[in-house]
Amino acid sequence: MSKLYLVPTPIGNLKDMTFRAVEVLQEVDLILAEDTRTSGKLLKHFEITTHMQSHHMHNEHKTTEGIVKRIQAGETVALISDAGTPAISDPGFLLTRACVEAGIEVDCLPGATAFVPALVNSGLPNDKFVFEGFLPVKKGRQTRLVALAEETRTLIFYESPHKLVKTLTHFSEYFGEDRKVSVSRELSKLHEETIRGTLSEVIEYFTNKPPKGELVIVAEGKR
Repeated sequence: MSKLYLVPTPIGNLKDMTFRAVEVLQEVDLILAEDTRTSGKLLKHFEITTHMQSHHMHNEHKTTEGIVKRIQAGETVALISDAGTPAISDPGFLLTRACVEAGIEVDCLPGATAFVPALVNSGLPNDKFVFEGFLPVKKGRQTRLVALAEETRTLIFYESPHKLVKTLTHFSEYFGEDRKVSVSRELSKLHEETIRGTLSEVIEYFTNKPPKGELVIVAEGKR
């Protein structure tokens, strides 16, 4: 039966790829990849020879309609991102919505997502949380921070290494320097690290030791 599969891929450690994910990618007619070069290495490792096509934030508006038609014509398609679960701060939402609206079955496999281990190992409350992904770079950033300063649930953000200290400094200005925070980097990789403390303490740490790799920030909600 034709359908769209959303297939999570490892965020670092290839051993986190599930048996089912490999099986689905081997059996579908087409794999949509955010970056075919990055995904090509993954497919080669697991001996997956399925045809691959690029599907990313710069072309998804143009390619979505054609993909929906291919599935309607009987093809089975899998969408993967460079790392983690598609549509979580990655392409995937537009295609999923189009398939749902067209009555096409969508099946999302469980698997790796960076913010889940970062939240769980932060030591901060995880019964209720808000996933913010990447904050606006310029327009709307201040407005968002003002609103989030009053949020009582645990806050989760993604950030690039060269912007980390600047973002944490903004948090300190809007949330207060004593707000607890946990920063996880290189999750599941060789140099995985989680730094916990107040905003002022964590800012000092990363000012003296500039970070590398992918980062997840978990911040305490307003007390």
